[in-house]
Amino acid sequence: MVLTAANAAKTRNPGPSWGYRFLRLCHRWLPGLVFRWLQAAGTWVAVAAMPRQRGYSREYLRLALGRPASLRDVFRHFSAMTDSLVLRLRVADGEEHRCVMAPDAHDFVAWVESPDPMLLGTFHFGNSDLTGFVLARQAARPVFILRRRIGNSADTDLLGARFGHWVRFVWVNQPEDFLFALKDAVGSGGAVALQCDRADFSARSEVFEFLGVRRRFPITIYHLALIFGRPVILTIGLPGGPGWSLVHASPRFDPVPGERRPAAMARAHRHFQDFLKRVETELRKNPSLWLNFIPFEPVESPVS
Repeated sequence: MVLTAANAAKTRNPGPSWGYRFLRLCHRWLPGLVFRWLQAAGTWVAVAAMPRQRGYSREYLRLALGRPASLRDVFRHFSAMTDSLVLRLRVADGEEHRCVMAPDAHDFVAWVESPDPMLLGTFHFGNSDLTGFVLARQAARPVFILRRRIGNSADTDLLGARFGHWVRFVWVNQPEDFLFALKDAVGSGGAVALQCDRADFSARSEVFEFLGVRRRFPITIYHLALIFGRPVILTIGLPGGPGWSLVHASPRFDPVPGERRPAAMARAHRHFQDFLKRVETELRKNPSLWLNFIPFEPVESPVS
């Protein structure tokens, strides 16, 4: 089931409207070395032509690296985003990709092998966006992906076409549509996937410790868990070797019948904070995996 908002948002991804088609054609017809050179050159052009995103990258990288970010650091951050986009286009064009479960994903594996519904939270991190599509087919589980429809997002459309048997989009372009869309998707008995690192239409947020500062993250997924009586698992996908990604996952968060809401939300806060620490561990190893080029917006004072 797909819910499409009557009025699509006018926002769009950066870059020319022909960019996705150009990348696909270049990858298909150019030798690998030439394509990699062209990709690197295009990334440098993006760094130069996107001063706002370049500034957001520096702001984030300063916290992740613990020092001022160099231009080369920023290039690597932009390059990771380009690599992620190219990989999504390659898989959309038919390249095979699989997900390998990390040892901490035991609750996630148990869910995949069960008929239970689930709320899946993820982040704009590494290969996380791609793994949502791949896992739906690999596990043969229907997944409803909550998304805002924006312009210039051919990668999403192409992946949706390839994995459409298992993946359905819930397009929500108006805040008032949110609960109606989620109610239908959750009622289907499948999994509903939500991004948990950008506010978008989320009116529910709390402050968490992340990269040495206190920062707001949306926690709508936990409110939905309590409303609909559905468990929550948080996941991220790391680049592995050629043709595969490594999936890390949190333990399950389960609503407890009769538990008072403040106590339940306190458990939810701890659950989310624990997984943020897992995300932060990976970012300390490779800061370029955080594929957000938006204001970092720390609040209050640095964490001592």
